[in-house]
Amino acid sequence: MSDGDSIDNSSQEKLQSDKPLPRSKKRRFTPIKIANQIPKKRRMEIEKALEDQESTPKKWTRNSGPKNHNFLRKRITPGTIRHLECELLDVEIGESWPIPVSIIHGHRPGPTVTLIGAVHGDELVGPLSLTYLLGNNFLGEDKAIDPNSLAGTIRIIPITNLPGYRRRSRYFPDGRDLNRYFPGNPESNTTSRVAKTIWSQIISGSDYIVDLHTAGKGRTNIPQIRANLAHPSTNKIARAFGIETILDSKGPRGSLRRVSNENDIAAIAFEGGGPDEADPESVQIAIFGILNLLRSLRMIPGYPSKPRFRILASGSVWIRSNQSGLIDVLTPAGSFVEKDEIVASITDPEVPGENHDVKTPITGLLISTATHPFVHAGSPIGHLLPVTRGISTLKTRLDEEGCLIISGSDGDPPWRDDDEIEDISVIGEWSGGNPDAEWGTENKESEEET
Repeated sequence: MSDGDSIDNSSQEKLQSDKPLPRSKKRRFTPIKIANQIPKKRRMEIEKALEDQESTPKKWTRNSGPKNHNFLRKRITPGTIRHLECELLDVEIGESWPIPVSIIHGHRPGPTVTLIGAVHGDELVGPLSLTYLLGNNFLGEDKAIDPNSLAGTIRIIPITNLPGYRRRSRYFPDGRDLNRYFPGNPESNTTSRVAKTIWSQIISGSDYIVDLHTAGKGRTNIPQIRANLAHPSTNKIARAFGIETILDSKGPRGSLRRVSNENDIAAIAFEGGGPDEADPESVQIAIFGILNLLRSLRMIPGYPSKPRFRILASGSVWIRSNQSGLIDVLTPAGSFVEKDEIVASITDPEVPGENHDVKTPITGLLISTATHPFVHAGSPIGHLLPVTRGISTLKTRLDEEGCLIISGSDGDPPWRDDDEIEDISVIGEWSGGNPDAEWGTENKESEEET
């Protein structure tokens, strides 16, 4: 990673800030607020799911049972860090694809949080973020994650799809997408066997999952959370991550977070940047969000940061090309755009001197834009969250170029109670059934939602 791609020292200091909890707020708990603008049917589903929540599961105490954390037949004692390998395939000859797994087992009891990257091998934000967290700037005595003060256990897997990572490919060598085969089958194809290993050895023993992703080939995403807000503990950690944009969806069949929720394990997917690139801002925000989540779960010291507002989206609008040719995107992902604003220009080298403007059909926030220059009539150019309420609030977080300044990219925002945070809801449906379906399948690398 070049110097220009690294996180600077000031950013690291901000992310490591270990602020004590204000005494007056240590024991204050605020019920989760459900935005009134969310469609009534979905709002009722979420409210019903959140009714019966337990604050501290009994299994997180050490009054009975072992104090050690057992993983891959290894006993990890409280207050220690272990670096192990998990073999993805059970073979006697040939490549078993051993992936690195780091375990930080705290002195105090608490939940097990699993942080996982590169389920898609060409998505590098996860590996970079998790590698930084395992470095001396964040892990160790008197650092943000100190096993001597940690409550619970953190499992970190920077690279999950090892063969895909080595080949710079989204897929496993058999051409399949690992994130469509959970919980896996030990008697089926290669990818399904690997999914079963990951599920049984790593995921099933977890309480919370953070799955780090980027957009697929040909596009880029602003940092955002994908979560099923009707799953109570998932709702909790989606908000606890501390960034503005949360997309409410169950996830595709066979995806890690959907299967985790079906087995009552909280799971969120972080999306930021695009494939085959470092994207320092997304890396910094991912680290910020993970530390924020750990503070929210009372696993590490300090009080979690919360944004001024959250955009809770259950639907979107697509900006499409009406021409074929080469596209020049004028408004980057993260831009707040007005209706009929020009967001891109299309030219065709075979027809010199002619170009066509692409305008946005509605006012909103661009959460994803195309990066591949070739388009056809009907091709999506941008993914837009239509914003009709809270516009003035949203505009307070725009930079000089009209792009959203995402929490974590400019230091820790101040503490706020949930009732101080404005929920800006985007109603509607996901075209094609999930947030990314409309990017299409013109080539195999253009997949639906992570």
